[in-house]
Amino acid sequence: MSGGGLLRTACHPPLSGFLSLRFFHPRRRRLSALCGRRRNLGLASSLPSLGFRLDRYGFSERSCYVHSLVESVMEELAVIRATRRIRATAKVGLPSSKELFDAKLEKKTLQKGLLLEFRKDSQKTLLAVVQKPDGKKNWMVCDQNGVICSIKPQQVTYVVPGIEDFDHTDISEFVHKAQGLLDPSILECAWIELSENKRTVTAWELAEIIYGSQESLESYCSHLLLSRDDIYFNVVDSKGYCSLYEPRPSIQVEELLKRKLVKESSEKELEEFVHLLLSAKAMPSQSKPSKSSWMIEDKVKRRIESLEAYALDACKNDEQRKTAGSILKAMGLMKTSSAAVNLLIDIGYFPVHVNLDLFKFNIHTEYNEEVLSAAENLLAVSNDLDEGNRKDLTFLKVYAIDVDDADELDDALSATRLPDGRIKLWIHVADPTCLVAPHSILDREAMRRGTSIFLPTATYPMFPEKLAMDGMSLQQGKLCRAVSVSVTLSQDGSIADFAIENSIIRPTYMLTYENATELLHLNLEEEAELRILSEAALLRFQWRCDQGAIDTATIDPRIKVAKPDDPEPSITLYVEDQSNPAMRLVSEMMILCGEVIATFGSCNNISLPYRGQPQSNISASAFSHIPEGPARSAAYLKIMRAAEMNFRKPIRHGVLGLPGYVQFTSPIRRYIDLLAHYQVKAFIRGESLPFSAGELEGIACLVNMHVRVAKRLQSNSLRYWLLEYLRRQERERKFSAMILRLIKDRTAALLLMEVGVQAIAIVSDGKKVGDEIKVTIDEAHPRDDVLSVREEIQNLMYLF
Repeated sequence: MSGGGLLRTACHPPLSGFLSLRFFHPRRRRLSALCGRRRNLGLASSLPSLGFRLDRYGFSERSCYVHSLVESVMEELAVIRATRRIRATAKVGLPSSKELFDAKLEKKTLQKGLLLEFRKDSQKTLLAVVQKPDGKKNWMVCDQNGVICSIKPQQVTYVVPGIEDFDHTDISEFVHKAQGLLDPSILECAWIELSENKRTVTAWELAEIIYGSQESLESYCSHLLLSRDDIYFNVVDSKGYCSLYEPRPSIQVEELLKRKLVKESSEKELEEFVHLLLSAKAMPSQSKPSKSSWMIEDKVKRRIESLEAYALDACKNDEQRKTAGSILKAMGLMKTSSAAVNLLIDIGYFPVHVNLDLFKFNIHTEYNEEVLSAAENLLAVSNDLDEGNRKDLTFLKVYAIDVDDADELDDALSATRLPDGRIKLWIHVADPTCLVAPHSILDREAMRRGTSIFLPTATYPMFPEKLAMDGMSLQQGKLCRAVSVSVTLSQDGSIADFAIENSIIRPTYMLTYENATELLHLNLEEEAELRILSEAALLRFQWRCDQGAIDTATIDPRIKVAKPDDPEPSITLYVEDQSNPAMRLVSEMMILCGEVIATFGSCNNISLPYRGQPQSNISASAFSHIPEGPARSAAYLKIMRAAEMNFRKPIRHGVLGLPGYVQFTSPIRRYIDLLAHYQVKAFIRGESLPFSAGELEGIACLVNMHVRVAKRLQSNSLRYWLLEYLRRQERERKFSAMILRLIKDRTAALLLMEVGVQAIAIVSDGKKVGDEIKVTIDEAHPRDDVLSVREEIQNLMYLF
């Protein structure tokens, strides 16, 4: 032991053990309550035993009770230490820390052979030996890893004193020795002594205090302790390669210690949480914890919710973002939303094919109890305001044609040929307004949703499912309430006359598009009405084209996914050609109905959501060189102008070739259609219109925002499952692809005809728009929306 230091490396083992127990254990309490030299040394009075206790803050406070002989030795050492200091001061005078700091600073110039510490980057420092100058200011050094590099003077954080010709091969041994002396807990004792004297200190001064020596090794260890400390000392001055430290106030130290305890506790909780994540990741998919199990304990729930918010780019505050980032870092992952998504999938919190857009867009997939109760009451009472004013059309053969898995059937068709050869048509539309009144709770809920959402994995109806399917939808063989629009066509396909009536119908057939197309091809005599409908559709299409309509029919993919939460759910793909006879038939009848409603509204000055689309400045004839079909339709879509709405009078719809148009045929699934029903039905009853033009405009603005979100959700989900379908295909499978447009040089936009998905690829020379080529799929990554397509004969590839 030395009288000038708290610890010396040559201390005898028994005494060193004693000191390590007393001096080097972190403590919160100040030792100011202890008196004299015992207070300076941190020794207790003669007490009989060794024990531990927790203070009121939860910090451990260790007391050491030693044999009186040891106590006597320590007292003597303290006397010797104090005496030596007094003698040194009496002989030469003791300069202040500031004077020593300035004196040392004058001597700190870099030269060959010096051992120094420099900052490699913001997180790392290294020891190195100076080799030679590098230019006017920089120096070449050889670091502890044997790497020679050039450093700037401002990178130097410390020059180890007392070394003038150090060999870089000895750095490792030097570092090893230093590690053996480092014990941050001894800073508390130094802090106590320096706080009482209100003294500042340099690294070499601290070495004398805690090690009894200012030799190179001890000075460097003191520097490490001070530079790494964030509790007891802080820098008050820094010049060149030296820093001057002062002890922090006791109140500040106490607060920092509290924070440290909180941080250590948080780090321990994080470590435990990471262990949970790793355990869940290692489990088989069928054995992973359920989503609800992560919500039981508050600490786990908070971290899971932070990860979920981070995955959705929806963190509510910086704390959530910081929490998620620390979890990802502890797991060895990048701090990205995709990494958070994959982690939540790996632990079973998210299913493999989770639809993140449902969370990001805040889609309401459930109904509250009040809405469900209101729907049940409507079904139980089933009042019909138009019951005495419905025309009986049950004598008509009625065809309802839709996709095979349609949940909401809201339109059906009838036709007959009049004695004069003209065609009379009926478009029967479901009548939800006979149940739902404007401004009611169900109406407000439908307005808030704006539209039904149809995803490959699920359908989220605009109205509660039971009400939409049972009370409102048209059902085969059952009496159904409808609004029937009857139209007589002129020989050229224009409207000769029309009528709009409340009706009762009995749907005869519920056909899929495939079934209807097959019946048309069979040309059965008993299905003459279906042939008349098809004839009327062709007549109407030709008439619209003569009015400037543009044919935008293309390939329309549709996917149904069974058991979407399974890792490998079943996928069924349907690819529908919108130009096939059955789909053309239905779309033409819907367009005809929209024209009739617009004409009716115009004739009677009814405020309605009239829809229009200005004609493009580019004539459709400019694309006549492109083959008819998807390629020409894609070219037309490129030149189309944005749709418009007017709520007072019809406006021209250039794409449809109509003087006016109102969406009317889907009131169960589209709120804009329901608004049109409210207005038309009120006029037919002779009542005041429920909405003014201004009110319609405000409602439509709100609804259209929801519709845009729904369309984006549907498009993203369809694209995801199309790519998942392609991912599962054999790599050798060849697909037919049509060139929709040439982007640049030989880069082309393609449509995969058997799938209905678009991709980008490099095609061979000489290919033009409308040509069909064969391609193979190199890669398909649904989560990242990546599709790699290669033309078969050229072995060329482009990532999309």
